[in-house]
Amino acid sequence: MSEKAENLYTTLAGEGFFEIVIDKSTFLGYAKRVTEEKDAIDFVNTIKKKHSDARHNVYAYVIKDTNTTRYSDDGEPAGTAGMPVLDIIRKTGFTDAVIVVTRYFGGILLGKGGLVRAYTAAAKGAAENAKIVTYTEYAEFSVVCTYADHEKIRYECQFFDIIEDGIDYSDSVTLKLAIKAPQFDAFNKKLSEITAGRIFAQKTGERFDKM
Repeated sequence: MSEKAENLYTTLAGEGFFEIVIDKSTFLGYAKRVTEEKDAIDFVNTIKKKHSDARHNVYAYVIKDTNTTRYSDDGEPAGTAGMPVLDIIRKTGFTDAVIVVTRYFGGILLGKGGLVRAYTAAAKGAAENAKIVTYTEYAEFSVVCTYADHEKIRYECQFFDIIEDGIDYSDSVTLKLAIKAPQFDAFNKKLSEITAGRIFAQKTGERFDKM
């Protein structure tokens, strides 16, 4: 079953760094996964402090939950720095990320086209170094069943994209599972079929995860 865009979440796995020198100007790209604007701003300020002697510290970030998008050219000609960095985030399709590109001027003017290419390359390299990953939306749920039903249910699980989070054994068996969100209703229907309507999955939450 193909995944719909709303069931996918693409972001950065962690932090990344990339350095490129163009016509004696050094561009240092830094990328990081963040989920709150405060964290993005803190990261930008950290890089600015680290490279306080640099001519420019350009940045862009996108936060998914609050639909927040910000960027800054930090003194570069409008549209030649912050927007190219932001375009890397948008066009590559990831979110919850901040990228800062520091430039140490080398004495040679690059022109608008040269600046766009340089900032794009530094941002792209930093994002790739941080590793772009895509997660799928999973529905978390629990199933309480008898030991006999447990074997039937475990058998059916192999035909679905299910992650086993845990099993509690006592007088009954409690399965703690997660399934790709679009498959939840189909699995619940299958549970009802194999247990003559006695057992249903109880949804307990949702998350983005990888198999």
